[in-house]
Amino acid sequence: MEYKITSKEFECFRTLIYEESGISLGQQKQSLLESRLSKRLREIGLETFSQYYDKVTRDPTQEEFTRMLDLISTNKTDFFRESKHFDFLREVILPELMPTKRIRIWSSACSTGEEPYTIAITLIDSVQNPKEWDFRILASDLSTRVLAKAASGIYDEERFRDMLPGMLSRHFLRGRGESMGLFKVKPHLTSMIRFRRLNLMDDEFPIRNPLDVIFCRNVMIYFDRPTQETLVNKFHHYLKPGGYLFIGHSESLQWISHPFMPVAPTIYQRKR
Repeated sequence: MEYKITSKEFECFRTLIYEESGISLGQQKQSLLESRLSKRLREIGLETFSQYYDKVTRDPTQEEFTRMLDLISTNKTDFFRESKHFDFLREVILPELMPTKRIRIWSSACSTGEEPYTIAITLIDSVQNPKEWDFRILASDLSTRVLAKAASGIYDEERFRDMLPGMLSRHFLRGRGESMGLFKVKPHLTSMIRFRRLNLMDDEFPIRNPLDVIFCRNVMIYFDRPTQETLVNKFHHYLKPGGYLFIGHSESLQWISHPFMPVAPTIYQRKR
């Protein structure tokens, strides 16, 4: 069966996705939405996109809405992606926090977990006595599917082509037998990270203490400028004075109103 989405149906989905997730789909995305969701309609035996819209909006658990977002969004990431951010964490931020030996970081769009695990590796490998430090990382995403993958901490060997062998052996367990070709994050990293489902469109976040660093990389490209501005100003509220916000290298805060001070490309600081 060939599925075709009408302009009216597309507008319904576009409005729903924008209001619930902040993702802004332009008119040119109609064919993408149609192709990405057609397989799902076929899987669950629905005949029209209107029927699927009813299913998504009437699900009180929002599980089907989350599944839909998984289908239309890209969750591609890598270990040490945009490595200059981790250099800055190691060379600038950690020395600033040396007197307290305490750091709180939020990976706000963690996808399948490569970002928070890279943060944890950077922290541990950058200080002389990691046990003397209080490291805490909150890793969140809207998708329960990618969070489950992240929490498992299991990745295939292709993910580590650019990682030094010594780093790999320090922080990952190599699979044997049926798990050959897989690597699992060691407990000393997982103990530093708490995974949680969060929607960046929520008015408030369950964060009680001010943060030192927020990573929000390669997600705001899906938002329009008003949504970007609202989110960035919320982030400012949750950072302590002198705290840092990292955004993706394809993103910019140039065209929105915000109180941050730029300190390096795609790195911003809350004024002290």
